[in-house]
Amino acid sequence: MSKANAFYAQSGGVTAVINASACGVIETARHHKQQIGKLYAGRNGILGALHEELIDTSKESDRAIRGLASTPSGAFGSCRYKLRGIEENRVEYARLIDVFKAHNIRYFFYNGGGDSADTCLKVSQLSKTMGYDLIAIHVPKTIDNDLPITDNSPGFGSVAKYVAISTREAAMDVASMCETSTKVFILEVMGRHAGWIAGAAGLAANQRGAAPHVILFPEVAFDRAAFLSKVKSTVERIGYCVIVASEGAQTADGRFLSDSGVRDAFGHAQLGGVAPTLAAMINSELGYKYHWAVSDYLQRAARHIASQVDVDQAYAVGKAAVEMALAGKNGVMPAIHRKAGARYRWEIIEADLRKVANREKKMPRRFISRDGFGITETARRYFEPLIQGEAYPDYHLGLPQYVQLKNQLVPKRLPPF
Repeated sequence: MSKANAFYAQSGGVTAVINASACGVIETARHHKQQIGKLYAGRNGILGALHEELIDTSKESDRAIRGLASTPSGAFGSCRYKLRGIEENRVEYARLIDVFKAHNIRYFFYNGGGDSADTCLKVSQLSKTMGYDLIAIHVPKTIDNDLPITDNSPGFGSVAKYVAISTREAAMDVASMCETSTKVFILEVMGRHAGWIAGAAGLAANQRGAAPHVILFPEVAFDRAAFLSKVKSTVERIGYCVIVASEGAQTADGRFLSDSGVRDAFGHAQLGGVAPTLAAMINSELGYKYHWAVSDYLQRAARHIASQVDVDQAYAVGKAAVEMALAGKNGVMPAIHRKAGARYRWEIIEADLRKVANREKKMPRRFISRDGFGITETARRYFEPLIQGEAYPDYHLGLPQYVQLKNQLVPKRLPPF
């Protein structure tokens, strides 16, 4: 009988370091050739399995795979595609198992966030009921940093670094021009229900009164009067005001300030536009000249300023996923555990997917200042280690050099789905 093969897929919004996890998975699988034959990657995430579009990673050189560690985005393609419950749509899950059977895939590595953890758990459970020997391991990834159990999520540290740097640099620009020009600058960052990214912008403040002066968290209900009062007093005191707003900022009744009314494939509200909404509010009520920016894809694609800690942790969870699978673990996720002590140290632990799937970790109240517009020293101690170290890619003619894979598909063995 031929050796068991493995399948790896990327899911959801990509990050600056998700490919470092892919590198960890593939390199570790290559080091265990006695147990793992081929490692296939799904073209465009889980859709690659459903459509039997399997990329043969053995066609890539060791150098190319190593280059993934310093390349942003999803090298194999990702997707926002949520598999419904097994009872609702057993056909899709059965198709996954059929594809896995056709290619002797016995290891499933799914690299994503909370929805991916749920899918991974379902596949693990279904394979047992269908009598197919399959090990499913979730590889954590999300810039939102909202996965439970793990201290932080790979992808977050680099976004935190980018946002903190951007906030500090933009604040310096505004400060130099505020006497005769812009009084208010607003930076909109990602974060639907959890304000971790917005909170990380607080690291930009290196002294009392420094920017950001206002941070808006999804965890704190937006109060229009209190917000405008804070902006006005800040401008009157220091001449300008820098605001960092999470896209998930919402009122006490749970209404997003930037809800467009559109839903994505996961059923989530399509957000975006909180910055111009706030800018219009400020201009209407206070009359200040403003500028706003939306960090959007820039924050999650910025591999050129990635955190070394984040890169190391992203690789580590990919490596650990393969090691856990070979040890017979199933339905689990490698998680990051922060060790006790003044010096930052971390290790990889095992998390049961039943405690991860469909759960969301929000910013604890002790991380948010009493007035709800800033972060505490406790939060600063949490954030600071995650943005440490520079992991610059190679540069040529002033631009970073990123890997472009062959992504060669293997022949299909099943009818179209």
